[in-house]
Amino acid sequence: MKDQTYTPPSLVIATIGLALATFMQVLDSTIANVALPTIAGNLGVSSEQSTWVITSFAVCNAIALPLTGWFSRRFGQLRLFIISVALFTVTSALCGMATSMPELIVFRALQGFFAGPMFPMCQTLLLAIFPTTKRSVALALISMVTVVAPIVGPITGGWITDNYSWPWIFFINIPIGVFCCSVVWTQLKDRVDITAKMPVDYIGIALLVVGVGFLQVVLDLGNDADWFSSTKIVVMAIVSGIALISFVIWELTDDHPIVNLYLFKDRNYAFGTLALVLSYSAFFAINIILPQWLQIYMGYTAIWAGLASAPMGIIPFFLTPLMGRYAHKFDMRILASMSFVVIGTSCFMRSGFNTFVDFETIALVQLFMGLGVALMFMPLTTIFLSNMHGHDIAEASGLTTFLRVLGGSFASSLTTWIWHRRADFHHATLTEHVSNYQPAAVDYLHKMGGETQVNLAAVDHIITVQSFMVSTADYFYLLGCLFFILIVFIWFTKGPFIKAGPAAPAAGH
Repeated sequence: MKDQTYTPPSLVIATIGLALATFMQVLDSTIANVALPTIAGNLGVSSEQSTWVITSFAVCNAIALPLTGWFSRRFGQLRLFIISVALFTVTSALCGMATSMPELIVFRALQGFFAGPMFPMCQTLLLAIFPTTKRSVALALISMVTVVAPIVGPITGGWITDNYSWPWIFFINIPIGVFCCSVVWTQLKDRVDITAKMPVDYIGIALLVVGVGFLQVVLDLGNDADWFSSTKIVVMAIVSGIALISFVIWELTDDHPIVNLYLFKDRNYAFGTLALVLSYSAFFAINIILPQWLQIYMGYTAIWAGLASAPMGIIPFFLTPLMGRYAHKFDMRILASMSFVVIGTSCFMRSGFNTFVDFETIALVQLFMGLGVALMFMPLTTIFLSNMHGHDIAEASGLTTFLRVLGGSFASSLTTWIWHRRADFHHATLTEHVSNYQPAAVDYLHKMGGETQVNLAAVDHIITVQSFMVSTADYFYLLGCLFFILIVFIWFTKGPFIKAGPAAPAAGH
């Protein structure tokens, strides 16, 4: 059956409802991070225990994402979206009303699970309601949401926590969720949704939950537990590895798999997803290491660190409409390659930073990187969805989003680990130059007043700051190299890509 597009009564209003729901969900994945110390203090727990507020959300979100395709076939795309947004809104309210850490962790876990289908379903529904010639506009809009929300999240979370109270970072979702549900249902209720009673792959679900759940916990807690020196981490890593390998084998041989791994037989989907996951992971790493370095070793407050990072979203905000209108005239591989060149170059620029770098320089480099970010997500999304049709869109979007989120978790853990390991290496190297056999070191200590305990501690602090500065430069250089390598991967895909994103068969009238 030929793919068709459903036109809602108001394309603009429907788009606002879908985009706002996705913005809320992406925002919520980062908004709680800066409020953790306040939450821990108010609920009377340690900072280590409070990290489960983030981990529980991430684990359940990662589990739900690969199931999105099955859910959409079983319940219908619109119904799944409405249910997900509604339950996400309810659990947001429950998070705000939590009176203990166990309650908050449980509600955040449920919130993470219900958040899973929201982004893939928004992407699927947008592609279903936009005319074929305008689908690049829909993908560009999703790209802007993906970029801007993580920037706004920490700033908003810090402002709400400082000026009101932490429950309001969850309560703000309530009016947004109600608005999105009512608007999207009103606009799309007449759209024909194809459903099918699919057999439940209980074994696949169990293996997925165990494998992904344990893997996410390992990634979130590995740094604090010193990785494989911890028996707990080793056991969870082994269980996760066995479960995931078994999951892949089972899904490839089962008649009704919960996740369609055969999507990777399509070259554009395989290489497009690989490029998107790796580029997003590197992009995520930039957003992790830069604020940490600014706050811990450059003396920035959370708000100022956020403001220094925020210019990255300026160019995507203004360029997105142009991308949506004119990007289809270009080869998506060229746009993606330009993106990697710009972002990679911005990383090399940061690798030349020192401890005297000023706010303006940092912000200008972020502004420059925004050009690359504006050119990254929409072309890559267009590429990996280019040969997807019908329900394959929901499955492909859910699976790719899952891998992207998992890539972000890997990036978070590896960034912290590499950053500290390189800092320890540079600290040891720099310390070798501080001895009685080094005239410069002796003269410096003499000017400070001699080898007193206070002066030696001050010197050690200077060495620590410099070692993390060099480690930061090393890591940005590594990320810059990665972005340039990714250019090769994207050219393994095959154009043209203008077919990206047809709606589900018989999706409308």
